[in-house]
Amino acid sequence: MLRLSKLTDYATVILSYMAKDKARVHGALEIAEATGIAQPTASKILKILVKARVLASTRGAKGGYALAREPEKITVASVISALEGPIALTECTVSHKGCDQATGCRIQGNWHIINQKISQALESVTLADMILPSKSPQEITIPVSRLFR
Repeated sequence: MLRLSKLTDYATVILSYMAKDKARVHGALEIAEATGIAQPTASKILKILVKARVLASTRGAKGGYALAREPEKITVASVISALEGPIALTECTVSHKGCDQATGCRIQGNWHIINQKISQALESVTLADMILPSKSPQEITIPVSRLFR
């Protein structure tokens, strides 16, 4: 199963909260209280997002955190990469060093294709999309053959 960490999930909650009032500077305590995320955890995530340049921080009495770009320009992929590292389904999509089978692997190229498609899908969803009212999920079927075009 492909699963993101709780920190990444919390980061999307924090960013979605901030995107709803994108022009304002938000304090860590305010964000923690509004999202229900423990303040130390929220602060940790905020620092990671500043380092990744998803957020900008300002020091001082009127300081805090703000989105570094418009919500339409912050992709889900950039948030995931900030907290999880490079998007990779298998070790060989990042490096061959962790795989004992790399030299004889005949499907390695196919994993790269699948990883690329998933990365493209995550790049196509922005923070602005995440704050839209949710719609009921619809089943989507994608034939495997379409992934290899």
